[in-house]
Amino acid sequence: MGVTLDNLEHLPKSCRRCVYWELAPHMKAQAEEYGATEVEKEAWVSSVLLEWGSCGRIVYSDTLPVGFVLYAPPNAVPRSLAFPTSPPGPDAVLLTAFQVLPEFQGGGLGRMLVQAVAKDLTKRGVRAIEAFGDAKPDETDPDGGHSCVLPAAFLQSVGFKTVRPHPRWPRLRLELRSAISWKEDVEAALERLLGQVSITTAEPSLGRA
Repeated sequence: MGVTLDNLEHLPKSCRRCVYWELAPHMKAQAEEYGATEVEKEAWVSSVLLEWGSCGRIVYSDTLPVGFVLYAPPNAVPRSLAFPTSPPGPDAVLLTAFQVLPEFQGGGLGRMLVQAVAKDLTKRGVRAIEAFGDAKPDETDPDGGHSCVLPAAFLQSVGFKTVRPHPRWPRLRLELRSAISWKEDVEAALERLLGQVSITTAEPSLGRA
């Protein structure tokens, strides 16, 4: 279902407290110093929901959150300016935080999450999804954000193409006109993968009731 302020707590704790994408590097360090990362995360989600709309998806198996993805326009993602392959295309939405629980990895759930994002954004008239990839995920990131950047190989495996090469931080792009041919019934595909799974693409309510 769509990420809202009400279900933000369903993100893994490490991701709930992470503002790698949501703040510029110096602001991230300041928020971590003062223990304000959860507040900043909530403020970011609230702002994007109000100004742009749905910015994430959470997948559940029964009531267990097993995967999530966040995405937003590049101007709402300060970290994007810190990459050597910046800036993202002006017609693209940026894929940022993304995680599938380890015990659910390898079964196609990551691909289905990308499909859910593509389905949502296609309906909203967005032309492409872009993402910064990590070409060397087995190496330590000196900036401490290694786990926050998706492996480039994963992005390529789900249809992204490299548009700005880099030995470590390539920028990749998925044209949504090509994604339209993907299986439309994401919900049914997820149910086959996980059994009892709930994923919706309806617009979430903005804020708490």
